[in-house]
Amino acid sequence: MFKNLLKEKNLSVYQCSKLSGIPYSTLSDIFNGNTNIEKCSCDVAYRLSKTLGVSMEYLIEVGRRKFDDFENFKSIVKHRIKEEGDITFLLKVYMGDEIEKYWEDDKKAEALYLLACVDYLSRINELPKATRYNEIRNFKLEEPIWPQDAYLLKKIMPKSYEENLLMGAIPEFLQFNIVEGDLRDAC
Repeated sequence: MFKNLLKEKNLSVYQCSKLSGIPYSTLSDIFNGNTNIEKCSCDVAYRLSKTLGVSMEYLIEVGRRKFDDFENFKSIVKHRIKEEGDITFLLKVYMGDEIEKYWEDDKKAEALYLLACVDYLSRINELPKATRYNEIRNFKLEEPIWPQDAYLLKKIMPKSYEENLLMGAIPEFLQFNIVEGDLRDAC
């Protein structure tokens, strides 16, 4: 979504960085969905909104849509696993080069979520890890991705709530900074 704003203004991330005075790495993380705009300082949100000619509220809404897109992606993956079964799901992901396609499309969170699913399902089904993903396994999202309901609850619950979520998270997801407790909870 943020990339569309850049296209509309005919700007690259680098040009936006120069015009706004926001570090390139910060903007890259925001535009690639690795950093939630809501977690950025007001100064960053203000400078970005001025550079792109939109309100701060609009930026936050765009960021939320990106988050909602990821939540929809997670839901679709969970439903696939439920409907196809673990082994068929694994075969389809491998054969369809799905992880690589998301990675090449710069959808890092989606690629890493799928890879975590593959690694987790391989482990619980006593299958070896696919070595073709070793290079991608070296990557970790800068900001953690929490379950959707956790974002709200973390604001009102004690610190122990966050600790409990982390303790119950699947290790294959945590290695990529994704907090996922149950792949089988598809509605």
